[in-house]
Amino acid sequence: MTSAAFSAPNVYSFTLNSIDGQPAPLAAYRGKVLLLVNVASKCGYTPQYAGLEKLYQKYKDRGFVILGFPANNFGGQEPGDNREIKSFCSRTYNVTFPLYEKSSVKGGDINPLYRFLTDKNENPSTGGEVRWNFTKFLVGKDGKVIARFEPAVTPESPELTAAIEKALE
Repeated sequence: MTSAAFSAPNVYSFTLNSIDGQPAPLAAYRGKVLLLVNVASKCGYTPQYAGLEKLYQKYKDRGFVILGFPANNFGGQEPGDNREIKSFCSRTYNVTFPLYEKSSVKGGDINPLYRFLTDKNENPSTGGEVRWNFTKFLVGKDGKVIARFEPAVTPESPELTAAIEKALE
């Protein structure tokens, strides 16, 4: 059942800007398994960038993509602008997976994708407000959310890698 406020059958319905400011439709990833992560440069979980990049390198040739969504919603831990964020990610963690422009993942100015991801009507088993940086949403090849992993679940964790491998089958 779709929400009366908006109707989006899956993540492919959304277009947000890339970190370089260009429209980047998620429909470009149709048929791939996605891991959507709200990221921040000055968080205790920031070292997860290294694990995310390893995960991306390990599975990208099998149709897996990580999409990073910088957000400053938690403790001011993403204070930089898009250029600074991109430079930090590249310089510090050699990030090559796609990054989107800085936006909000909760509250009144939440971006439309995260409004969809966290909507309990649209995604009853994975919805609910994002509580901190590095929350991970796993999306199947059909564009539907299949799992949510809280920040303490690292990119190397067996539960996350098992879910990715199952989704890639």
